[in-house]
Amino acid sequence: MPLQFELCPGRMIGGSHPCFIIAEIGQNHQGDIEIAKKMIKMAKDCGADCAKFQKSELEYKFSKRALERPYNSKHSWGKTYGDHKRHLEFSHDQYRELKKYAEAIGIFLTASGMDEMAVEFLHELDVPFFKVASCDANNFPYLEKTARKGRPMVVSTGMQSMETIRRVYKTVKEHNQKFTLLQCTSAYPLDPKDVNLSVIRKYQEEFPDVPIGYSGHEKGIYITVAAVAMGAKVVERHVTLDKTWKGNDHEASLEPSELAELVRAIRLVETAMGSPDKQMLPCEKTCHDKLGKSVIAKMAIPKEKVLSLGMFAVKVGEPKGIPPEHMQQLVGKKIKVDVEEDDSILADMIE
Repeated sequence: MPLQFELCPGRMIGGSHPCFIIAEIGQNHQGDIEIAKKMIKMAKDCGADCAKFQKSELEYKFSKRALERPYNSKHSWGKTYGDHKRHLEFSHDQYRELKKYAEAIGIFLTASGMDEMAVEFLHELDVPFFKVASCDANNFPYLEKTARKGRPMVVSTGMQSMETIRRVYKTVKEHNQKFTLLQCTSAYPLDPKDVNLSVIRKYQEEFPDVPIGYSGHEKGIYITVAAVAMGAKVVERHVTLDKTWKGNDHEASLEPSELAELVRAIRLVETAMGSPDKQMLPCEKTCHDKLGKSVIAKMAIPKEKVLSLGMFAVKVGEPKGIPPEHMQQLVGKKIKVDVEEDDSILADMIE
């Protein structure tokens, strides 16, 4: 199984490919399709790769009693939890409209399928990949059915143990070779002490044939940028147009200016990661010409003298002489010319 694969048409992830940035709109659209379109456009304008929603078929995700329970939160859109969720849920036709809009402006669109019937609809909608929410990471019948459909999968791993994630890896891999695991802690907003970015390293060690990513719910962008520096190949952050709006997720979401800055920071870090090959670069030549040091004669050295370390000093010389790292190689060789004290020792002076 390759460490890189095509997550969306024409867009590879893993390996040396740019980090794939998901703008998680979720249900921060307030149940208004026009707000949803504005958020898709915002994600595109800020440089995200994908706008993502959450799709539920409510009777399949929740029990009847769960939908009927009173919901008195300040974030409620209805008297019962069912009324609240129905207000925020887009219809199939609305999802088709949103996908068409996203395609028109040039950004990928997908959704977390929050139950098996939602996955069936998203498959029909022809989303580029399935997103598995943390609440379904231990739902193995769901994982198997989703994996069998053959679309790439992005799996968040909040609220799970390492033992469970090992089982997730085996279950998905048996049926689908194209998936990624995201380190995630399911708290909104997330306290930095509970982020545990070190799990990214653990996942990279345990699952070396799978691109690893990060889904963050913390405030600000710094931790997510750090995840990319640690090798995250996919990142997901909740986004909003206004953090003060009604809804549980807005406080832990990024406003447009923050999302744009996150994208810029990630692309800057990716550029700065560069190559693991350590060598002097062309851009360093000016500094080296000015300040690079050479082997200098610590004393006057007569012609035919056998060289020893005690004869050498290291200074910024003029002209540039033999680099200090080659000093030991001069020991025992003869000098072909007389060298004055404090002169550079040049390669053509050595027998």
